Amino acid sequence: MTEKKEKMPIGFYMCSLTFSFERAAYYASKWLLYVYLTAAIVQGGLAIDNGQAAMMQSNLVAFTYIAPIVGGIIADRFFGARYLIPLGLLIMAVGYFIGGSVESIGGMWALIIFVSIGTGFFKTNLSAVTGNLFKDEATKNKAFSTQYSFVNVGSFVGTTLVGILYVTLGSNGKYGFLACFKLAALICVIGAIWFIFAWRFLGNVGKRPFKEDADEQEVASKVRKPLKPFEKRRVKAIILISFFSIIFWIFWYLTYLSVYDYAPKYVNLTMKSGFEIPTAWFDSANAFWCVLMGPVLGMVWLKLSKRPQGDMSIFKKLALGLFFLGVSFLMLVGAEVQRGIGASEAHKASIIWIILFAFLLTLGEMVFSPLGNAFISRYSPKKIVSTMMAVWTIATFVSAKSYGAIYNWILKFDFLKTYIAIAAILIILAAMLLVFEKPMASLVKLREGEIE
Repeated sequence: MTEKKEKMPIGFYMCSLTFSFERAAYYASKWLLYVYLTAAIVQGGLAIDNGQAAMMQSNLVAFTYIAPIVGGIIADRFFGARYLIPLGLLIMAVGYFIGGSVESIGGMWALIIFVSIGTGFFKTNLSAVTGNLFKDEATKNKAFSTQYSFVNVGSFVGTTLVGILYVTLGSNGKYGFLACFKLAALICVIGAIWFIFAWRFLGNVGKRPFKEDADEQEVASKVRKPLKPFEKRRVKAIILISFFSIIFWIFWYLTYLSVYDYAPKYVNLTMKSGFEIPTAWFDSANAFWCVLMGPVLGMVWLKLSKRPQGDMSIFKKLALGLFFLGVSFLMLVGAEVQRGIGASEAHKASIIWIILFAFLLTLGEMVFSPLGNAFISRYSPKKIVSTMMAVWTIATFVSAKSYGAIYNWILKFDFLKTYIAIAAILIILAAMLLVFEKPMASLVKLREGEIE
């Protein structure tokens, strides 16, 4: 008798589409923030230093990662998550609207603050509501993979449209940066209305604080027990993976700034029709490759898991992720060599280099990105799983907070030497991970006499 699979409820698709709305606004505005800050005043920008703009953008990314910890605590203890989700979207809308109305650095800081607070209420709580719609663990994992596709579809639509709209919504020789921020605000308002409409499909999920559904006595009894030796080793493994995660995401985020600055000057972005491809479409390419490669890599991992030796360890996959990321930086090196090292802006490299850059960057992301939460869920001692998840989130926050300052620093050095050095660092780290993979992988394995 075959086991009956749990169906995807309508509420799941309502939640996933809400994520698409929010991500469309966020990724479009992430790109807009940087180009608006660095664009010349005559183009409608604020004409600030590229390094300073990079640090402002990194603040947006960093605080939208750390704020959900607070939002999750509020949903756990005080309010139902379903009510915090539309509230978060509306707070984001306020931030985007201010950013599109106040033509100053202060307006951008207001955008960063409000969007970060709104994301705190929105992001983890929507994921929590999604997870609570399912009882079967396998179906839940499939649901989150499907929702990740909705996230990337939102990113693709948002960045693709904004790449056209910031030009078409402009006037008097200036780009329509501010109008696009207001459009992001409208998208968030629509998302909030959509999710309130979705309440009827969620049953009782998210009506009450999640703590009320927890078995507090069981949790308390687990906390009192000391960690076993194998649990201590697994905590070390999680901390080790988190350290390498910081390095991975610092350079992953930094790639976007590199393309935003390099491509308009030194890459042929003009099509035969005369249309100039916006750098926002580099973000679109990343989302496109994510949607396209997700099912392919899923099949690869499934096939590998059926081998006698099982799937590759997370350390091998992290090494692969770092390797692909390192090679992606060599695409900019190739572009510079093709057009002539140090040549004037009149000499342009082929856009093929940027397409390959986006593909390799995404391949590295897709190999490594989905692994962190799954690894922690599988190997973290149950009594401290929330703490270990927080370690992972803090690692992402550190990388997001750092990449802007690092980009500001590397702008002082020779372009070609800098990007060769970055590629070399990442590839060497990947090689080191492969060399020491067995002792690191042994940290999560049970030894003789140990029982999980």
